[in-house]
Amino acid sequence: MKNRFYTLACMCLTFGLLGQTKEFIHKGNMNPARLSQIDRMLETYIQNKTINGAVAVIHRNNELVYHKAFGYFDVETQKSMPRDAIFRIASQTKAITATAIMQLYEEGKLLLDDPIEKYLPSFASPRVIASFNFTDTSYTTIPAKRSVTIRDLLTHTSGIGYAQIGNDTARALYGKFGVVGGIGVTNPKIRLADQINTLGTIPLMHQPGTKWTYGLNIDVLGRLVEVLSGQDLASFFKTRIFDPLGMNDTYFYQPASNWSRIVPLHSSSASNGIVKLPTETSMLGGLYTAYPSFKGTYFSGGAGLSCTAMDYAQFLQMMLNDGIYKGKRILSRASVKLMRSNQIGDVEFIMPGQQPNNKVGFGFIITTEKASAQSPTSVGTFFGGGAFYSIYWIDPVEKITGQLMVNMLPMSDADLLEKFKVVTYQAIQD
Repeated sequence: MKNRFYTLACMCLTFGLLGQTKEFIHKGNMNPARLSQIDRMLETYIQNKTINGAVAVIHRNNELVYHKAFGYFDVETQKSMPRDAIFRIASQTKAITATAIMQLYEEGKLLLDDPIEKYLPSFASPRVIASFNFTDTSYTTIPAKRSVTIRDLLTHTSGIGYAQIGNDTARALYGKFGVVGGIGVTNPKIRLADQINTLGTIPLMHQPGTKWTYGLNIDVLGRLVEVLSGQDLASFFKTRIFDPLGMNDTYFYQPASNWSRIVPLHSSSASNGIVKLPTETSMLGGLYTAYPSFKGTYFSGGAGLSCTAMDYAQFLQMMLNDGIYKGKRILSRASVKLMRSNQIGDVEFIMPGQQPNNKVGFGFIITTEKASAQSPTSVGTFFGGGAFYSIYWIDPVEKITGQLMVNMLPMSDADLLEKFKVVTYQAIQD
């Protein structure tokens, strides 16, 4: 018997099989040497003064294969970026709110095609804007052909636009009524319930279900979560999503003990390099850049959360695993299927920086066959990102989740976000 094992070992060495076996036992079947290309790419971006720093997390086959921090937390103090740095995730909040809606859906508290006015009466008898006079902000309207539904809100096809960052009409119209975008609201008198009640009385940008328009839809759904659950949105998120997933550093407004880990916002340009932004900036229609570090009262389901890269990676793993993370079920497999399915049919999806061939699910953008032919991600990959240059994706075919967080506004070379995907996929070994 001993001689047989010796002979087999010699044969393996002769044909190089032992070397191949060793090569394929890396975590998640990702090649560490090729993963190091991510290091070189991010370090180059830092040396070129395009980004101040970043944190990246990659899982494959339910194994953590990459978690590294690069560059500076603060370019002025030259403090190094820690892996547990806290980032503003902006629109990555939307997927969390969509998850909360699907949890209530599973409990029979709503149907996706329910009119929102059933729960939020100010949205009854909606009207659509027909003309708008920018000189005196007067306008005319026509009746909407139907009510706005929860499905419309989940897919941004309701006709609701964005305050402060939407088109000219949306900015002027919402400004007229005092509706804000929801990020960095320091005025304690501005509450989600009041803002959404007002929003319900404002004309829609177009007929419900006919176009895709990025807007305050998910903020409306955040208020719906509050009405149906009897909890404020922050409390619902904590008890139903964050605590079960171990997302211990995820909040709308971070506790004082975490303030020292909130990454200062920076900007970069070809002419000025990297600059740390002041506390008050006109970007995004007026932004208090330190917004996670005070005790706020406005819970923006569309953009308000901040967290570590690893916290959000745990949420991504739950989605990859059809609603389960470490034995805890957050969503049913059926709900995850709905969230990652094309929910807008033939309606055209047009968003700056995104493939026009993609579609939209609930809280996510969906990679179609046409879009997959132009990207390394598989058909059916669902993904998103945030205004401060963060990106994430969930690839159910390759069993990969990726998260890159860079808190900048703006960034001089946004190609980094797509390059991060490319460099991740080139490290697949099986």
